Amino acid sequence: MPQKRTFNIVGISVPKVDGVSLATGSAQFTDDFELRSMLHARMLRSPHAHARIRKIDTSEAARLPGVHGILTYKNVPRVAHTTAGQGHPEPSPYDTFLFDRKVRYVGDAVAAVAADTLQIANQALQLIQVDYEILDPVFDPHQALQKDAPIIHDEPDAYAPLPVIYEPQRNLAAHVDMEIGDVEAGFHQADVLLDNQYSTHYGAHAALETHIVITYLDEQNRLVIRTSTQVPFHVRRIVARVLQQPVSRIRVVKPRIGGAFGGKQEIILEAISGALTLLTRRPVKLQLTREEEFMCTRTRHPQHIRLKSGVKKDGSLTALDLSILMNAGAYGPHALTVVCNSGSKTLPLYRCPNVRFEGNTAYTNLPIGGAYRGYGATQAFFAMGVQMDEMAHAIGMDPPTFHKRNHIRAGEGSPVFQALGEGKKGVEMKLNTCGLDACIDQGARAISWHTKRRRRDKGVRRRGVGMVCLMQGSAIPEIDMAAATITMNDDGSFILLAGATDLGTGSDTVLAQIAAEILSVTTDQIVVHSSDTDFTPFDVGAYASSTTYLSGNAVKHAAEQVRQQILRVASEMLNTEPSMLMLRKGTVMHQKTTTRRVSLADVAHYSLYQKNQFHISATASQHTHISPPPFAAHFAEVEVDTETGEIRVLEYVAAVDCGTAINPALAEGQTEGAIVNGISFALIEEFHFDARGRMLNPNFNYYSIFSARDVPPIKAILVPTHEPTGPFGAKSIAEISINGPLPAISNAVYHAVGIRLRHAPFTPQHVLDALRNQGRQKKL
Repeated sequence: MPQKRTFNIVGISVPKVDGVSLATGSAQFTDDFELRSMLHARMLRSPHAHARIRKIDTSEAARLPGVHGILTYKNVPRVAHTTAGQGHPEPSPYDTFLFDRKVRYVGDAVAAVAADTLQIANQALQLIQVDYEILDPVFDPHQALQKDAPIIHDEPDAYAPLPVIYEPQRNLAAHVDMEIGDVEAGFHQADVLLDNQYSTHYGAHAALETHIVITYLDEQNRLVIRTSTQVPFHVRRIVARVLQQPVSRIRVVKPRIGGAFGGKQEIILEAISGALTLLTRRPVKLQLTREEEFMCTRTRHPQHIRLKSGVKKDGSLTALDLSILMNAGAYGPHALTVVCNSGSKTLPLYRCPNVRFEGNTAYTNLPIGGAYRGYGATQAFFAMGVQMDEMAHAIGMDPPTFHKRNHIRAGEGSPVFQALGEGKKGVEMKLNTCGLDACIDQGARAISWHTKRRRRDKGVRRRGVGMVCLMQGSAIPEIDMAAATITMNDDGSFILLAGATDLGTGSDTVLAQIAAEILSVTTDQIVVHSSDTDFTPFDVGAYASSTTYLSGNAVKHAAEQVRQQILRVASEMLNTEPSMLMLRKGTVMHQKTTTRRVSLADVAHYSLYQKNQFHISATASQHTHISPPPFAAHFAEVEVDTETGEIRVLEYVAAVDCGTAINPALAEGQTEGAIVNGISFALIEEFHFDARGRMLNPNFNYYSIFSARDVPPIKAILVPTHEPTGPFGAKSIAEISINGPLPAISNAVYHAVGIRLRHAPFTPQHVLDALRNQGRQKKL
């Protein structure tokens, strides 16, 4: 049973601390920052998917009036690195250089120009002469691993900084495998065996704000990087390495961000802009166009998945064998950790004695995969969710009952937790909480599951309902850490300095609520400053669903220390013991005689000016040894037009166990946003390439995403549990719900028309092809 607690601030949907500034347009984004004499930068990009630069001549471009600096591989340090914003040493291969003599996809960086205006910079790009030796490309990950495939990374200085399998000479960017029990014996024990292939596709983050950075030299000639990033401290470390500068000479500032979703967990522009500033000694702005955002940043990794499973007639699983081939694209940021997550976030959900997992990531000459909300779990839960539904159907068991029969429960662990981490072995873990049964029951009731499952439509438009169960994680155990500092002002208000990065998710508000709860004030008494590497304490950044759980705990610990300091000073003022005092609504009062009280402003003034002076403040760090998963049950009702192949989602219900929701409105918003993102990815988003590897639809005219008019009715249900290791019982919520739409919609389509959609996206043409194939099979 969830532990019941009464809070003053936590658990309440207080307004976002930045809500007014965002609504009125006064919030400051990177592009709102103006500097005198700022140069504008543009990138020259490769028109070829695979080529070597024989010769590059920038002399004519350099003579153009208004051009102040040009970068190519000839005049920058050659430093192997990864662009993945991960903890050091990164589990991604060091296969990237600021500029290289070889280009590996259409859109790869060839040169950068800084000029007085964008128009001059664009004109200069046209004057750069490049002679390419065109090489054979490879676009299919299966073909890339063949012996005769072109080698994409043949440079001798690419390497993996960790002792992991990395074989660029055969285009293998990453490999992971593990086995628990005896999988083959498990298959022999099964009454039903299923062996199916699945595939997922490229997906764009589609943030409204494209990647942008402004760099300049401060009064001490230190490089300042103002950038739209999820990972400011990782930016500082990696840029220092690439530009061969001391970390102490670099400052990174994260302003408000116009969307990220994982795409800005990458260091793509900062080192280039910084190098131009160091070259010209001028401020430089570098912002990508929408076309560049599609082609030259990061995407969701496409995956080819094979899942073989065994189940007994009583509903118990006997074996799971999951193998994945993932397309890294031209470089390998997150190549290992995303494919690891595809196993580690799905396989522990179900109790199974025999489990095998193998993941391989192949280089190709296509756009680069990277971090994207869901981070590998989205792809793998598609296969797992559809296969669980098919197993339930095969043994004649209702899917909710089948999921309840098999899912992990509080007090249980899984050997997968220890066998499979992110780029290395995981950690042993037993669950403190699991509200999945309640999620299943409440979600089924909200969508009228049992009533709608009995319905069998026979017309052109047929309806069906499907479901899926999900889990994710809360931070990366034994790797990630966060810190926070809280100081008290003269008037009894507080400054919260957090390295955590608010991407628009509301984390500044959540962290303010956690501090306010401990200090017994309202959130307007907490002034939040986040993500400035000179002033805020270290935090790995906003990824891996870590901010509320990890950074929130750091804030909680710092606030508790500040609270103790306040009580100690107040005890001196009131001539009593600190244990006899309590904080209530901005006041310190005696527990037995509430008339004996002092305000927080009185305490602050006393500590700063009157006696035994010191500044009430504290810094606390948090490092996690476990990653308590949130759980969810998703339900979708769809209507399939059997003549056009169109799928329309009529209703979507998501019941989510995120522990204690610090701010329920924000938690519901995260759930709803993830679902819309997932439905759009499932139904209409698709990259199209020509035969040379060039993306054909790098704009919102031809790359479709859901808009407000497309969004179906969505019901988000928060199922409370209390995670004892989280701040006030909280777990994560931001990523888990993007994993549901692909399998839930596929299962609903099966209920409606009897076809299994195993290859995404579910476009009308794909649905019609499946229906026609079903018709041909019936004739046979």
